[in-house]
Amino acid sequence: MSEILQQITTAVMQGKKDEIAQIAQQAIDEGSGAEDILYKGLMPGMDYVSVEFKAGRVFVPEVMRSARAMLNVMEVIKPLMVEKGISMVGKVLLGTVKGDLHDIGKNLVGMMCEGAGFEVRNLGINVEPEKFVEAVKEFEPDIVGMSALLTTTMRSMGDTVKALEEAGVRDRVQIMIGGAPVSQAFADKIGVAYAPDAAAAADKAKELIANSR
Repeated sequence: MSEILQQITTAVMQGKKDEIAQIAQQAIDEGSGAEDILYKGLMPGMDYVSVEFKAGRVFVPEVMRSARAMLNVMEVIKPLMVEKGISMVGKVLLGTVKGDLHDIGKNLVGMMCEGAGFEVRNLGINVEPEKFVEAVKEFEPDIVGMSALLTTTMRSMGDTVKALEEAGVRDRVQIMIGGAPVSQAFADKIGVAYAPDAAAAADKAKELIANSR
């Protein structure tokens, strides 16, 4: 790996969000392509952060800083990727389900998925099943991720799956769910995948993509 790409990886690992865009621009000026910056610079850094997070050696604030650093670079390289027709790993649609106003965990999932090479669209909080359906038709994601932090709103996850089925789009997407009250048993009950935390969600997204191709 070139020294400049290693600097990008290190900046992600250390959460240097204010410096990293300048490093990325330097890499471009020196001839690095957007694809190399993404796959050889950003993703190794986020992979490291993901491993450390799952091992309990770094925590949410550190992960957020690293994710913001990564997003700052994505703003620099996305136009180049579009110009050269470079595709992301896949597309993820995220939302906190109807009745639930929590979004920190879901936003972290979005950042981790972007760090894993996915294009992410975040629908926000209190998302009704019909809005998920509309977004699936318009955005055409590979994966739909739903979050709930209240036991009382978990029912909306099942309602959303049912709405996707009734709209005839359930078979177009993989679905994963997460949140404090959510369990593997509940995911199995409604026929979807489960991720216990943000790092696991990014890994699960990659697994779902690999298994669908």
